[in-house]
Amino acid sequence: MHSQSLPQYLDYLRTIKHYSPATLEGYQRDIQGFFGFLAEQEISDITDASIHHIRAYIASCHRKGMAESSMQRLLSSLRGFYKHLLKNNKIGSNPVADVRAPKGAKKLPKVLDVDQVDCLLSGSCNTLLEVRDQAMTELMYSSGLRLSELVNLNILDMDLKAGQVRILGKGNKTRYLPIGRQAKQAVSLWLDLRKGLALADEEAVFISNRGSRLSQRAVQKRMREQAQRAELGVHVHPHMLRHSFASHLLESSGDLRSVQELLGHANISTTQVYTQLDFQHLAKVYDKAHPRARKTTSK
Repeated sequence: MHSQSLPQYLDYLRTIKHYSPATLEGYQRDIQGFFGFLAEQEISDITDASIHHIRAYIASCHRKGMAESSMQRLLSSLRGFYKHLLKNNKIGSNPVADVRAPKGAKKLPKVLDVDQVDCLLSGSCNTLLEVRDQAMTELMYSSGLRLSELVNLNILDMDLKAGQVRILGKGNKTRYLPIGRQAKQAVSLWLDLRKGLALADEEAVFISNRGSRLSQRAVQKRMREQAQRAELGVHVHPHMLRHSFASHLLESSGDLRSVQELLGHANISTTQVYTQLDFQHLAKVYDKAHPRARKTTSK
């Protein structure tokens, strides 16, 4: 086995690529782990490793319960190492080039149920900033906005009379979204109060107490505090409202294409995750309601 290949590669990452000590340690650990696997396979020369050995090693890591993200990092380490060997004419091809990590189970987004949303939105507003927070939360849930879309909203984007908002989403794509009745009322109340707070020429709909555009971090903090006041007992963040909007809309309408359009997803596969949430909801309803699914007490 080329004993100097790994130290030379790590030295290259340190001096030429300027990788941090922690990153170098991770690369070394990943690559040495694979060397150990090769030794178990009685392969003494790392240049003899083939795509089949790479796949066998990744499969063994998968069986041991390694997370998908860890396997991706491991493959990245090996891919870079063998790419370096290829560049220096130590091997004829990179055995890691076409290997991909097994896909793990896709995590479903966390959502609030309808009662939790009602609880979050039914709190009283005692200050000007609480009126603003209420308007932000109502609008995000009403129209399914991304956090970035919310903070980037300008006054000219709002048409409360028509009940719609213009959004500049990902890829600079514009879409027009409806605003629900309660969101219209909350935003209208905030815009009246905003006039006495905004700096001259400030175009943002949602502004701080200093009169300038509100930051994403500030919205996250205020929403977390709003959920704490409502005593929901769960960590609420802006994207959770977007997930809840999509899940509740799909649950009521079953119209996946319309939900895709409202969310501004380029691919419907991104929206389809909410069908799994919808199925989970239906399954719970079934378990509670169907006479052959309910648990019976023993007599």
